[in-house]
Amino acid sequence: MPAKVYTDKDADLGLFKNKTLAVLGFGSQGHAHALNLKESGCKVIIGLYEGSKSIAVAKEKGFEVYTTAEAVRKADVIFVALPDTKQAAAYKKDIAPNLTKGKTLLFSHGFSIHFKTIVPPKNVDVILVAPKGPGHIVRRQFTEGKGVPALIAVYQNPSKQARKIALAWAKGVGGTRAGVLETTFEEETETDLFGEQTVLCGGVSALVLAGYETLVEAGYQPEMAYFECLHELKLIVDLMNEAGISGMRFSISETAKWGDVSVGPKIVDAGVKKRMKAALKDIQNGTFAKGWVKEYEGGYKKYNQLLVKGQKHDIEKVGARLRSLMPWMQKRSIKGVQASY
Repeated sequence: MPAKVYTDKDADLGLFKNKTLAVLGFGSQGHAHALNLKESGCKVIIGLYEGSKSIAVAKEKGFEVYTTAEAVRKADVIFVALPDTKQAAAYKKDIAPNLTKGKTLLFSHGFSIHFKTIVPPKNVDVILVAPKGPGHIVRRQFTEGKGVPALIAVYQNPSKQARKIALAWAKGVGGTRAGVLETTFEEETETDLFGEQTVLCGGVSALVLAGYETLVEAGYQPEMAYFECLHELKLIVDLMNEAGISGMRFSISETAKWGDVSVGPKIVDAGVKKRMKAALKDIQNGTFAKGWVKEYEGGYKKYNQLLVKGQKHDIEKVGARLRSLMPWMQKRSIKGVQASY
């Protein structure tokens, strides 16, 4: 049976009348949710740690900014828009001491709740609203009158209003314009991690690098390898995004289609799927989460080493030079190895 899709008519922003919504953090998702909700007519405040570089940015955008603890005290709904690695410490120090009965904790990823790095009291609602896109897209689509599809989930519901609150928040950020699906914290967390690791980030990055290296090692020009294995990937993914895999195949040549259906399965074969299943098992049984917690508690040593190694790969030098020849292409500079929030 197809999942129910919630739209604008299923959500009521009136639930937030006379309520204060706090966004803790002003990074990718935080700034997008805050601005979209504000422009949807909601009262939004920002919670940041003392000395945060984001304080000036949030104030410039017209928000009242408080310490994290004060924002939690003032708010009815609290969005923990912090990195997974920062949530547990912030929860222990600033959030938990100021949570009172009837408040709602909201997350955009279920990691901390599902893997119990945060264990909330039973007298607060705990919900998830997860737009299926990065924050800058959530913001841009909203300003264009569109929206990014979103997921909602309910983990605790003492108020019996948790689903309605999640839907109202999803409407406020533009999600119900595109469609909202209901999931669970467990399903969202495990599928999100699996997708990132095996397909969207890890899988694609490894495939691109393997293809690039194969061509260069065979004596082809690095520029040719870059165009064929990285640059054109966006064109193909855009076609998939717009029309599915079959729709993409409709738009490419017969030769490309034949290579797709006859050679592709030999590259990404049963062995790859077997290793995907092993990766999924590590996610499900908590092995990945424990390893990641240990890594960030230890100061990100291996994490930073691997990121720096990737930045030094020849494909990055070749790509930067070729992208510089295309002034119309949006450029993104890498300021460091860790995301900024």
